[in-house]
Amino acid sequence: MKLHIITTMLVFALVATEAADAKKSAPAKPRKAIPAFAPITDDPKLPRVLLIGDSISIGYTLPVRELLKGKANLHRIPTNGGPTINGLKQLKSWIGDGKWDVIHFNWGLHDLKSMDDGKQQVPLADYEKNLCELVKQLKATGAKLIWCATTPVPDAEMKPPRKNADVIAYNAVAKKIMSENGVAIDDLYAFALPQLSAIQRPANVHFTDDGSKVLAKQVVASIEAALPKP
Repeated sequence: MKLHIITTMLVFALVATEAADAKKSAPAKPRKAIPAFAPITDDPKLPRVLLIGDSISIGYTLPVRELLKGKANLHRIPTNGGPTINGLKQLKSWIGDGKWDVIHFNWGLHDLKSMDDGKQQVPLADYEKNLCELVKQLKATGAKLIWCATTPVPDAEMKPPRKNADVIAYNAVAKKIMSENGVAIDDLYAFALPQLSAIQRPANVHFTDDGSKVLAKQVVASIEAALPKP
C-alpha cells in the first residue's frame, strides 16, 4: 500500500514537472499589434508631423491620420509617452534624425497620478522643470511646436487615483511654459470639458472610439494651422 502511494506521488510530481517545463519552453504569445504604432511610409511631397503623447493620443492617432490624408505624413511615437521622466529618457530616440515640420506633444496625465504613497508620480515642481527641458529639446528640432493640454479627469473614483484639480494645476504650469517659449497651445482640455459625458468612458480618463474621433477633429485643426503654406 505504501509503495503504491509513493509511486502515485512520484507520477504526479513527474507530470507537474513536465507541465512546468513545457510552459517554460512554450513560445510566448505575441503581443497584439497596436495599429497606431505601425510605421508609415512618407509621401515626400507632404510635410512630416509627429504626435507625442500617452494613451489619449494613441486613441486619436488613426482618425487624425485619416483626416490629414493628402495633407501631411502623420507619425507618432511607437509607445505610450508616459510621464515627463520617460520623455526625458526617450525624446532623442523618438525624434530621430529626420526633419519634422510640426510636433504636437503632451505630458501630464501620468505625471499627476497618485502613487501608493499618496504622492504624484512627478510632483508639480519637477513636472515644470522636466517640461522646460523637453520644450528646449523640441525647439532645437526647428519644428513648429503645438502643446496639447491634458484632457479632464472625470469626477469619479480613479484607478490609479487622479484628480481634475491636479489636471488644472499641471495644465496651468504647462501653459506658462508654452507662453514663455512661444509655443502654440491646442487646448484639448477646454474642448473636451463641456462634452465630457458624451465622449469619455464612464469613470475613466479614456475616451470612447467616437470620442477619440471628436478629439481628432480639434487636433487636426491645430496641426493644419501650423503646416507650411503651399
